[in-house]
Amino acid sequence: MKNKGSFLKGALVGALATCIIMITVGGGIIHAITRKNEGVVDSQTLQKLTAIREMIDQKYLYGEEIDEAVLNEMVIKGYVAGLGDPYSVYYNQEETVSLYESTSGEFTGIGVALSQDPETKLITLTTVYEDSPGEKAGLLDGDILYKVDGKDVSTEDLDTVVSKIRGEKGTKVELTVLRGSDLIEYTCQVTRDKIEVNTVFSEMKAEQIGYIRVSGFELVTSDQFEKALKEMQDQGMENLIIDLRSNPGGNMSTVCEMLDLILPEGTIVYTEDKYGKRDTWTSDAENYLDIPMVVLIDGNSASAAEIFAGAIQDYGVGTLVGTTTFGKGIVQNLYTMTDGTCLKITTSEYFTPNGRNIHGKGIEPDVVVEYRYDEKNPEADNQLDAAMEILKK
Repeated sequence: MKNKGSFLKGALVGALATCIIMITVGGGIIHAITRKNEGVVDSQTLQKLTAIREMIDQKYLYGEEIDEAVLNEMVIKGYVAGLGDPYSVYYNQEETVSLYESTSGEFTGIGVALSQDPETKLITLTTVYEDSPGEKAGLLDGDILYKVDGKDVSTEDLDTVVSKIRGEKGTKVELTVLRGSDLIEYTCQVTRDKIEVNTVFSEMKAEQIGYIRVSGFELVTSDQFEKALKEMQDQGMENLIIDLRSNPGGNMSTVCEMLDLILPEGTIVYTEDKYGKRDTWTSDAENYLDIPMVVLIDGNSASAAEIFAGAIQDYGVGTLVGTTTFGKGIVQNLYTMTDGTCLKITTSEYFTPNGRNIHGKGIEPDVVVEYRYDEKNPEADNQLDAAMEILKK
């Protein structure tokens, strides 16, 4: 697989000292970010910040408890939040460490995958991993996260919430979730542990139909996927189902490595930034998997999962079954500051091999099958059954 251009997850952005002006006001410090000689914070806003700080110093009841570092941090967080882009976020040092851990597939936590709706900000537990601390504490797939250690997190950014859930091995975190259509509260204490997430589950089903479920695209996922694929090929797999339902996405490099094991030679995906600069990822056909295939998708299949589904659909090498995907067709890069903080910012749009940008629209399945929950048989899966029937024809 060739990557024309680079997709950097941690590009270093200048020296922090050149990006920040420190202005002393009323015994405190206000950080005003500047761009060359042009003030990003205009004089009126700076005067207002100064006036607010003076009022805080003179009037605020708990002035002795003010944490200057937190105040300065929130100025920067608020500045980035002002973009109105739910995917562009500034992270402090602790949050940065958790963010990089979350993409590695190995970390200390509770073994739960989370997804956030950018409009409502609701955070859903999309996957509670088998034998994880989260599962042992009674958390379930589909739970809505409400509180962490007694504090409401329903309006906070997902990565900020993740940093609160993470912690040292052996320590505890209290989670409150809302469960089911009646939104019943469930609170539990979860003991953090070292987690090596198995993002790929596979099994051979009837009539030599291989089944692979991918819960996320982390750094460990491509190796796990390749191993599962080979094991089922060794067992005589003749058809394949790849389940991307409730897969929130992940690393672009990972999904491209996986698609290179499946697609014929050609473009996997390409991105374009604000200047029209294009980066293209390609497959070399060395491992082209020429067997009947179905990919299961739903409204929680997002980002990298949509790159996967879009490529399969554009090449016509498989059938998409389920419901329309989430519709996240933009790419974020991480830029690390010299003080250990970082900025995640939207930098480009991505396009499927046929040039489709699916942002805000999603990818429509070739065969629409709405999931129906069976109260008498909770393990039943009518979407998976539909995929099996397609491959048996």
